[in-house]
Amino acid sequence: MAKKSFILQGITPKTHAQAVRELFDVPDIKKVILSVAFVSESGVKQIENQLKAQAALVTVFAGIRNDITSYQGLALLRNIGVKLYTVDTGSRNVIFHPKLYLVRGKTTARFVVGSANLTLGGLNNNIEAGLVIDFDLSDTNDKGVVDEIETQLTSLPTEYPDHVVKAGTIAGLNKLLASGRLVDEMAITPPRPSTSATGTGSTDTTPRMKLKVTPIHRALAKAKAAPKKPNPPKAPVGTKAGTTALPPVPATIGIEFELVWESKPLTRRDLTIPDAKGTHATGSVNLDKGLLPEEVDHRHYFRDDVFPHLVWANRSATVDETYAKFQLVLKGISYGEFDLPIRHTTGTTSKAYKQKNAMTRLSWGPMREYVARPDLIGRTLALYRDKADPARFVLEVD
Repeated sequence: MAKKSFILQGITPKTHAQAVRELFDVPDIKKVILSVAFVSESGVKQIENQLKAQAALVTVFAGIRNDITSYQGLALLRNIGVKLYTVDTGSRNVIFHPKLYLVRGKTTARFVVGSANLTLGGLNNNIEAGLVIDFDLSDTNDKGVVDEIETQLTSLPTEYPDHVVKAGTIAGLNKLLASGRLVDEMAITPPRPSTSATGTGSTDTTPRMKLKVTPIHRALAKAKAAPKKPNPPKAPVGTKAGTTALPPVPATIGIEFELVWESKPLTRRDLTIPDAKGTHATGSVNLDKGLLPEEVDHRHYFRDDVFPHLVWANRSATVDETYAKFQLVLKGISYGEFDLPIRHTTGTTSKAYKQKNAMTRLSWGPMREYVARPDLIGRTLALYRDKADPARFVLEVD
């Protein structure tokens, strides 16, 4: 008779990543079937070692045309060597949505079914519900259920040959990406909240929910400096920073954005709310190493790769200054777009430079009254760049 256990990820300390990895402890594995709506590279990496060890036995059904499943996620599955099928319903309003993971051995089978997709959120960060079932294949009823799961899924390519298609080549994935049925994780949709606020958000004091699972941040790739455009829009250097005339609603400028930097947990100093006696608010946040890859030198990265499209001027002998437009999103609510100054220390012989301190600083300017809030401590700051107009950015604290 089947044994069952329940996971409420985040509320209980066990994650779906742990549960799925434990599926592969089944002895004498004969078949592995994964069926998910959404796939991301960071999600696949959570179970990459287990998939590699049994790649010849693994079949994955992954939904596409859903604005979430990524080229990078499917490319990693393909490179691991699993049998990969994409499921395209031909509609954005009807998507392939089952989330289940089955490992079948000779005498036992283990099954996870619930809300968890093959993404970092699904397997670790989100609050997700799932049921883990251990089947005894010597039991007629248990075997019948496992056979039914396997039959229903493996018959999909035959029943729906135009919609359930084997993804055998990178060229095929390239076509899906070009047609918009996969997303590019390097061209992220930034926060585009449906809500906006006219105040500073001081009435929204809801702290971040403290779960029993530590969030995992996906790997952050280094931004590539796009070719400079002639005469990009900007605020004149030396003018006083202030809000633009834009109303406090999401400023949807381009279609694709790049996540170019993400901070470590924000401190009181970052948010200009120091509490130590005699400590003064700096009014700025350091653009430091954050979660950048180890090989990226943050001392030059922001000046050379993130902000090369802006017009810089000498503020002093060792400091350059520029302005850029930043939309501010706090906990999913937009507070409009602001012109903010950015300052970069150019010298490379100082003690601070040699100690690999931050050389680039973003002044909060008029944003300070929005971000100087204790409920934002410990959250992360993400910086997105508009690919259509790389002189405009989104700042999100979440």
